[in-house]
Amino acid sequence: MSTAITNIGELVTNDPGRGDGPLGIVRDAALVIEDGAVAWTGPAAGAPAADEVVDAAGRAVLPGFVDSHAHLVFAGERAEEFAARMSGRPYAAGGIRTTVERTRAASDDELRANLRRLVDEMARQGTTTVECKSGYGLTVEQEERAVRIAAEIADEVTYLGAHVVPSEYGDDTAGYTRLAATGMLSACAPHARWVDAFCERGAFDADQAREVLQAGIKAGLMPRLHANQLTEGPGVRLAVELDAASADHCTFLSGADVDALASSRTVATLLPGVEFSTRQPYPDARRLLDAGATVALATDCNPGSCYSSSMAFCIAVAVRDMRMTPAEAVWSATAGGARALRRTDVGHLSVGARADVHVLDAPSHIHLAYRPGVPQTFAVWKRGHRVGAPE
Repeated sequence: MSTAITNIGELVTNDPGRGDGPLGIVRDAALVIEDGAVAWTGPAAGAPAADEVVDAAGRAVLPGFVDSHAHLVFAGERAEEFAARMSGRPYAAGGIRTTVERTRAASDDELRANLRRLVDEMARQGTTTVECKSGYGLTVEQEERAVRIAAEIADEVTYLGAHVVPSEYGDDTAGYTRLAATGMLSACAPHARWVDAFCERGAFDADQAREVLQAGIKAGLMPRLHANQLTEGPGVRLAVELDAASADHCTFLSGADVDALASSRTVATLLPGVEFSTRQPYPDARRLLDAGATVALATDCNPGSCYSSSMAFCIAVAVRDMRMTPAEAVWSATAGGARALRRTDVGHLSVGARADVHVLDAPSHIHLAYRPGVPQTFAVWKRGHRVGAPE
């Protein structure tokens, strides 16, 4: 069955060859979905016939958001920790261990239900591709469970055994690193596409992160890295050295870090919801963009440092506090996220792309930043199926 969405006021294709500017905007447009893919785009007057016609009534249509960094396999919440931070306590990586305890105690069905709830919550807000990490189990059995459950529901799965050192290892970071790079990795690799590590004070240093990432690469996984969230450090340059798809956070960058990102294909994935929720300084997106680096935006939805699933919120903060233009922020939340996942089938609305379509209840993509905090999703199609429609 084919579906034509017509009378689109502004169609963001992210294909400059199809329309105006870097977003490839087509006005007074239509889009046809068939067999889960985009079959046609162009002026509404020339739209081919379809089995179903949806009138967008002048609304804007975007590619679905691509959230390339999220931690969704967990149990419990940390609202009291958030309140303490807002009262002046600084953020530190150690709070992760609180979630580890609760996640270990949860059943598979509880973890699965919470993951499904969050992915559905994202879809209702226009997010149609979700990356999901492990990292709240930190034993062989628990990490394998996390990636296995994630693979049932999420679009992309990342093994993050090197999140923090669990309390039972005490100060033996080297011993836990060996486990994360050997037996734990072997158990998790069949369920994951990516390997990640938290390269930061209080977590893993560059040599330890390299050990896990290189082992993951040898096992057939592709690397990405938590880098430079709390301090300037070696994370970004390690990510570039290993040709990681993405260096995530990038809050504290030296000139050498910016140059390294700009001269590589490693995407700088910025997570402004974290800075909002921890009162850390925001990353300088303008500096990265002006240097020629590729930038993505993602939520980092997790129960500790950012319990928000809203990509629209991240866009608004990026425009207000990170000096991005609305067009840059929208591109980074769609095509940029796809680059960070090395995906060519999502993040754009060219013919042949996966039919992930986000209809705004607004005439322009600019409204995502212009009207922050206001629900603006009118309709969503994911893989050609309308989200929330009867089966």
